[in-house]
Amino acid sequence: MKPLTGAILGVAAAILVGCATLSDAELAKQATEVLRASFKERGQAKLDRLNQDSPQAQCSIDDGKPLSKEALAAIEKSQFELIKYPTDGKLLGDWREGEKIAQTGVGKQFSDNPANPSGGNCYACHQISPREISYGTIGPTLLGFGKLRGNSEAIQKYTYGKVYNPQAYSACSNMPRFGHNGILTEKQLKDVTALLLDPASPVNQ
Repeated sequence: MKPLTGAILGVAAAILVGCATLSDAELAKQATEVLRASFKERGQAKLDRLNQDSPQAQCSIDDGKPLSKEALAAIEKSQFELIKYPTDGKLLGDWREGEKIAQTGVGKQFSDNPANPSGGNCYACHQISPREISYGTIGPTLLGFGKLRGNSEAIQKYTYGKVYNPQAYSACSNMPRFGHNGILTEKQLKDVTALLLDPASPVNQ
């Protein structure tokens, strides 16, 4: 065995032994320290991406204990108050543009041009069109989203808000906070909302 390989294996073994005696919180802290030490700024990908805001920190592992109902409700309330609805009062855009946004995953990566709009990459987690043969299953299928819920003003507001900041409706959601974190523009948010609700959209066919 080469000396370097042996040293690496020795460190790995020490970490594994240590892991058996550390709490989840301590392991999470160590993992964060390793990330900070190994993550290098490149282009628009800055180190501040490693900083957690309050709900992210609360939703992270804390000795394996789930958050209380009260804590979850508090997160949803605080996040709901951060939703910014369009000043013109219009919540629906062009579903065709929304489909393009859902299909594309560019943006926010170090190799992407920050001057160009980001995509939503919605198909990575959801089934949206019955024509799609490949899609993610992390999130629920969105087929028939508008057909099932209708197109009332309340539903439009809920849908826009859900895309803007999903933690306002489901604390600790894995879904990106597209509006809150500035991933999608107001126009893009309207277009994605239209994709979900417009009767002509593939979602509702």
